[in-house]
Amino acid sequence: MPILKTTYKPKFMFRNGHISTIYSGVLRKVEGVTQKRERITLPDTDFIDLDWSYAGNKTKQLLVVLHGLEGNAQRHYMLGSAKMANQNNMDAVCVNFRGCSGEVNKTFQSYHSGKTDDLASVIKHITTQFDYDTIYLNGFSLGGNVILKYLGETSDLPEQIKAAVTVSVPVYLKGSLEQLMSSKNYVYSKKFLRNLRSKLVEKQQLFPQKINNQDLSAVKTLKDFDDVYTSIAHGFKDAYDYYEQSSSLQYLKHISIPTLLINAQNDSFLSKECYPIQEAEQNANFYLEIPKYGGHVGFYDEQNTYYSEKRMLQFITNL
Repeated sequence: MPILKTTYKPKFMFRNGHISTIYSGVLRKVEGVTQKRERITLPDTDFIDLDWSYAGNKTKQLLVVLHGLEGNAQRHYMLGSAKMANQNNMDAVCVNFRGCSGEVNKTFQSYHSGKTDDLASVIKHITTQFDYDTIYLNGFSLGGNVILKYLGETSDLPEQIKAAVTVSVPVYLKGSLEQLMSSKNYVYSKKFLRNLRSKLVEKQQLFPQKINNQDLSAVKTLKDFDDVYTSIAHGFKDAYDYYEQSSSLQYLKHISIPTLLINAQNDSFLSKECYPIQEAEQNANFYLEIPKYGGHVGFYDEQNTYYSEKRMLQFITNL
């Protein structure tokens, strides 16, 4: 049964989920990663920006890293993974989802928790334009859900993709949405909502015929945003239809390469369904680790190298 024992036990202060989440998201700094940007054109003429960093010597190994909701390639959890890869003979490419690289994307749609076609486009670009023979995937939160769904729904994975590690993933979106909208997560949900509403205002300026002032005023919660924008822009009936179709939980049983999910018990963003023990017990390729601590993407460890980064390297190198 690929349910893994954990060795993670941080300093006392970081055993509080909110402290580890906030410190890691706001105060942590990762230095020493030099990124070079590449813009690729998607099949619908939109674009995605990729931020590359490189190992000291030429390598045929690549780590592809995906960020969470309203993140980008410069978030320090992204840089932490890239740095770990670069220091261990792997190049890294941190993917900015549509509209997350500092410039508004061109189309009405953007990104969401289940939008795997853009990841597939990135992978196709990498496998056709570069000669990496080993590709690993590493995703956080929303980006982790995209990876797990992609792996479970794709029957013809490129042979270069060897393994994946995902961290703090809301594999059951409806449950996580309900957690985020609860009082314990008020600060986080307000921050997410503020950022998302500002992007919606930008979309209104580009597509005034599709978003009006009444739509904007109706967005008072994260679910409202998904009802007003995410579901409509991406072809879902409503927010709940989006959550149901995009949750990676239903795809875990089909994952065919070694894949690790690390979800902390004290992650306030996750519902009980986000600890898929049964799925791990029934799929020899799907590994689950449930540390007691870590909050949401907050696995603080010594010398500013996070436990999740050490486990990522350990998992993919011990295959």
